Amino acid sequence: MRSLSLRELSNVSLTEAEFSSTNEPGSSSLTAVAVDLDQNALLLTTESKHNTHDGEARIEVWTLRKEGELEHSVTPSLVTSFQTPTLASGNPWSAGPLKKPPYGSWCDPEVLSLHVLPDSHTLVAVTRAGDITTIPLDDDQPSAEVVGSVEGGIMGAAWSPDDTLLVLVTGEDKLLVMTSTFDVLSEGPLHPSDFGEDAPINVGWGAKHTQFHGSLGKAAATSSIPAAAVGASPDDDGHVRISWRGDGAYFTVSVLEGANEMETRPHRKVRVYSREAALQSTAEPVPGLEHALSWRPSGNLIVSTQRFGSIPGESSPKADGGSGLGPGRDGRHDIVFFERNGLRHGELTLREWNPESNAIGKQRKWGYRVREVGWSSDSNVLSVWIERDDGDVVQLWTTGNYHWYLKQEITAPSGPDGSPGRFTTVKWHPEDPLRIILTTHSQVIQRAYAWDTLASPSKPPMDSGSVAVIDGTNLLLTPFRTQNVPPPMSSHTLSLKLPDVSLPPMPRRSPTPIHAAFASRSDLFAALWEPGIVEIFDLKTRLGPGRGKVIDPATLWSGVLEGTGSRSYRQVVFDQSDGSQEAIRLIILGTDTSGDANDVVCVLDILGDESKQTVVPLPARNGRLIAGQGVLWQSPDAQVFQVDPETKDVTEVAQFPEFCFWIAQASANESQLYIGLSHSNKLHVTNGHAERTLAANVNSFTTTPGYLIYTTTAHVAHFAPLVELAKVLLAADAPLPELGTRRVERGSRIVTAVPSNMSLVLQMPRGNLETINPRPLVMEIVKQDIDSGNYGKAFTACRKHRVDLNVFVEHNRDAFIEGIPSFLEQVSDVDYINLFLTSLGQGPLPDDIVSQICDKIRVELEQKDLKKYINSILTAHVVKRPPDHEAGLAVLLRLKETEPDLVEDAVKYIIFLVDADKLFDTALGMYDFSLVLMVAQHAQKDPREYLPFLRELRALDQYYQHFRIDDHLKRYEKALTDLSLAGPERFDEALAYVEKHHLYDHALSIWRGTDKYEAVLNLYGEWLFERREFREAAFVFRQANKPERALIAHEKALDWQELFELVGQQNLPTSDIAYRVAEELTSKKRFAEAATVLLDYADNVRQAVIALVEGNHFSEARRIITLKHHPELLEEIVHPGTLECRARIAEEIGEMREQLRKQLNRIRELRVRKIEEPDAFYGVEDTDLHNVDVMTDISMAPTMFTRYTVAPSAVSKTSSKRSSRSKRKLERKVGSGRKGTVDEEEYLLKSVSKLVARFNTVQADSSALLPHLLQFTEEHRAEAASLQEELRDFAEELRGTVEEIWKKAPESEEGGAESGAPSADSWAARMEAHEKRKNVNPADNIVKPELAKQEWKLKLPDGN
Repeated sequence: MRSLSLRELSNVSLTEAEFSSTNEPGSSSLTAVAVDLDQNALLLTTESKHNTHDGEARIEVWTLRKEGELEHSVTPSLVTSFQTPTLASGNPWSAGPLKKPPYGSWCDPEVLSLHVLPDSHTLVAVTRAGDITTIPLDDDQPSAEVVGSVEGGIMGAAWSPDDTLLVLVTGEDKLLVMTSTFDVLSEGPLHPSDFGEDAPINVGWGAKHTQFHGSLGKAAATSSIPAAAVGASPDDDGHVRISWRGDGAYFTVSVLEGANEMETRPHRKVRVYSREAALQSTAEPVPGLEHALSWRPSGNLIVSTQRFGSIPGESSPKADGGSGLGPGRDGRHDIVFFERNGLRHGELTLREWNPESNAIGKQRKWGYRVREVGWSSDSNVLSVWIERDDGDVVQLWTTGNYHWYLKQEITAPSGPDGSPGRFTTVKWHPEDPLRIILTTHSQVIQRAYAWDTLASPSKPPMDSGSVAVIDGTNLLLTPFRTQNVPPPMSSHTLSLKLPDVSLPPMPRRSPTPIHAAFASRSDLFAALWEPGIVEIFDLKTRLGPGRGKVIDPATLWSGVLEGTGSRSYRQVVFDQSDGSQEAIRLIILGTDTSGDANDVVCVLDILGDESKQTVVPLPARNGRLIAGQGVLWQSPDAQVFQVDPETKDVTEVAQFPEFCFWIAQASANESQLYIGLSHSNKLHVTNGHAERTLAANVNSFTTTPGYLIYTTTAHVAHFAPLVELAKVLLAADAPLPELGTRRVERGSRIVTAVPSNMSLVLQMPRGNLETINPRPLVMEIVKQDIDSGNYGKAFTACRKHRVDLNVFVEHNRDAFIEGIPSFLEQVSDVDYINLFLTSLGQGPLPDDIVSQICDKIRVELEQKDLKKYINSILTAHVVKRPPDHEAGLAVLLRLKETEPDLVEDAVKYIIFLVDADKLFDTALGMYDFSLVLMVAQHAQKDPREYLPFLRELRALDQYYQHFRIDDHLKRYEKALTDLSLAGPERFDEALAYVEKHHLYDHALSIWRGTDKYEAVLNLYGEWLFERREFREAAFVFRQANKPERALIAHEKALDWQELFELVGQQNLPTSDIAYRVAEELTSKKRFAEAATVLLDYADNVRQAVIALVEGNHFSEARRIITLKHHPELLEEIVHPGTLECRARIAEEIGEMREQLRKQLNRIRELRVRKIEEPDAFYGVEDTDLHNVDVMTDISMAPTMFTRYTVAPSAVSKTSSKRSSRSKRKLERKVGSGRKGTVDEEEYLLKSVSKLVARFNTVQADSSALLPHLLQFTEEHRAEAASLQEELRDFAEELRGTVEEIWKKAPESEEGGAESGAPSADSWAARMEAHEKRKNVNPADNIVKPELAKQEWKLKLPDGN
């Protein structure tokens, strides 16, 4: 679906003064051209023949250098000149019977080959006389030197693509292969008799008449072309052609063979040779085969031409085999293709023959002939150089989907005297794939093309999505909004013919248009021819379904632009500004063909039958028009200008970082965006003030009213909202927005986008089309329809493109809720409403929103027609959150008597929505047995399962029946309520039911205020007592007037205050109870409370003091002794108790000291090991490897690499899912300190932290003990002093240990940077960084413990 558009045009003329100093006008001509890639220059040769020296020709070498872009003011400079013998004098063999005279003075130039050798930067010229001349281009004054001559002259020459080999065909019918230093590698005959090394082998099975011949039928089995019927075309020039394959592995030679014993007439033969000049194959005989030859660089096709039919002017065919041309229609002329093995492989028919003209010429029998064929360097474009009586033309052909398209025609400029224009050379640029170089007798023409898609820019709702493809004089039109016709077919073929206008003599046949364009505001289409002819059509495209033609074009206007004949027009666009539908503004870009003039833009305004043309000169050449609002033009230096046709002012409005051939204007947030794609695949966007590059691998793009869509070479389509792009340009540092993406087929390119259809048309590399509906485009249209209240159209689009119907609510919830009546009017089908409700129920919306919408839809449907929408109403009840099945069945109950058939169908439907068993239970819970039976029957339940149960229920009284139903449905609270209403005789059963299902709270609410309340409380208390919730049980027993049970519960809960309160109220003895409670409190280490109970309720001072001393409450014990007047207890109990406490503390300090020293020594050992053996220290076992199920049986030391390698496992992944028990076991294993590893060090650090916390507790106990030791005997004071000494020593030791352990280690000791560190991007550097993250010091993960303040430190009387 792409067309070739002219991108750059250069025309440099060589005046007579710039030729040689000959006095004969017209005696010099350009004859050969070469490309110097190193200097970005062209090298040209001109030939001059002197009448005084018939045996010589003067060859002049010129250079035409260009700096970057095409230069038009550069004057060619002479490199050197030399003399060479002419063909007639130097080559006596040329008068042989097979050699034909030239058609014109310059048809057979002396220079056969002109080529630049890049290694030596030398120009090599091969002449027909047999001379090989070299010119060193790096010399200050280059001079020509003949490095060798070939006897008999040279008939053909061609250099290999790698510039290492030169193939020559000599006048003595020899084939030579030479090196770049002109050493002969091979020499052989030009006309070998054998087929070649790839000759087909007959394996002895199968015959031709048994094989399949396709559409040719069985007649092909017997058809054969006799040797006498294979002849040469009258237009054959008789010269040898040589062409190389793109990889330089093979070359082909086309030569005119003479008559011999086997073949009775001259004919063409094509042979394929290897790089070493070994014959590989010979093409099958083709009658009418001509001289043109070119091998496609990609290597799959060899191109030549073939004539068919009879020869004009011959009255009757020859008796020995006819005309010698191919059998077929008279005038048929094909471009034929061969494979490397010599077999034919398709053809395309030229469109030059005009049977009405009956032109018969002396030189061109059919009025034209094919001079040469050639391929672009990327093998995509085939050039056909045609010599016609009325002037030369070069056609550019491309192929897609097995169809050949004629994309462009280049007509040779006429001579100064009006004579037909002739090309002298046609050559493709070896690196720029779409640049072609043409020369005439005095001009060098360079034309660069680019692929472009001629798509309609029309906007919704009138967007047709039309695309035009140029194929010669036919325009293939397809509106993708209504049809997706695969190429090469199309919806409509518009045949073009030059309008009947006053022009200089034009070719016999209408030429191919150079460009075409669609209008954006109307269904108009314009075609442009290069001389300046414009024709505008009204396409009348049908946008909707219906009968009649899809496109019915009619000519609206045709005419000629100003400067016709002196300008070359190349691009046409419509002005997209808003305005009158009747007014048409067409903008055409052209360039003067003479001189170095800049571009001009011709603005054509048409209103009715009147037209006006305004020509505005532009500041540069080879720019590009932009289809947008107003007249927009981009200069070669990437500046975007706004052109005012009225004042002819040119104002800069934007700037791109590089020239963008593909450019579009888009509107967003009342600002204009310019989007451009360069040949470097960079996509730029600018608003005139700021510029951003969106991507650097883009191969196509298009715009819609809301999105910029582009595809990349990574085979991804991106969708960028224009509004977001406008915001990004307003902030220089704003990041690019998140873009929607979609994977596309490899090599896909955008053809067009049709917003109204939410479609994007892509073309694959092989030429076929694919239409997709990207989610961003779909969502844009759906949201627009929702906002406009067009719910029906939006709903249809969502169903078609599988869009979640929750979008109706998510887009604008409040507006949709208000528009539910309108939604139900437009989406009135019951199934559609059910689909929408189901989507709501399964979507991510909040429960309250779903319920609100379902309720509103249900109410609306009930008001509209309850019977019609009964299924939708049931759906609304079912999809609510939570679902209301009972309300749905209640609706059926309302209709059961009046509409039994409707209810039966509705029951079937609701069973489809809800689980049958759940619906059966819901119906049963409504206590309506008829509804239960209906549901059971339609759910196909077994009657033996439910009928006995229903009969049993029918025999019961109402409330007990309800109880049984609710109990069956596990509605226990409701069942208990029903049972409470069944009568007092059911109370015991109710209590048992409460106890069975733990319904104590509900039972209390039922029987509160009745005489049964205390019985329920007692039951509740017993249940709490069994659960060991003694405190709660005690309060419940007290409410139930069960003091005995309350006493037991208080005693079990150790609530001794409430216990002795209740004991006092019941006038019970307290002594026994007090001893029991004190014993329990002591076992719970609640010594102070135990002492209080013994004093207050057992009156036992001694036991109370003992309890206080056990709890280290020495001050309280001394107070009680003094208060109760028992001084003997001080020496008897307190003094020994303090010494016992001091001994316990000393023992604990000793244990801690021993533990601390062992752990410190072990930590020191581990840290030495960490430095000396880091692999063993960190890599003995990684916890990540616990998930590995398959381990080797061979024990081996872990390495730096294997520590970070996850071994694959063949066991199911379920084995890696650990239970909580196994996880705890693993944590204990890791935390237990595996010996000699980092885990052991971490375990020891945690142990030291716990030791510090333990010592802090000992210090607290010591601070409570020391004051009492100082107040007692000398022995006690001595113990106090020693205790303080022990505490101080251990505290200092512990503090020093903590500081040593948690001291930050130097980098060198922790595996820091070493000499010879790897580079930042190397694998070793990444592994080292991972190592540093992995080998973390355990001291960094464990918080350093802090010792408590030494509050135990007292100043003793003796100075200690």
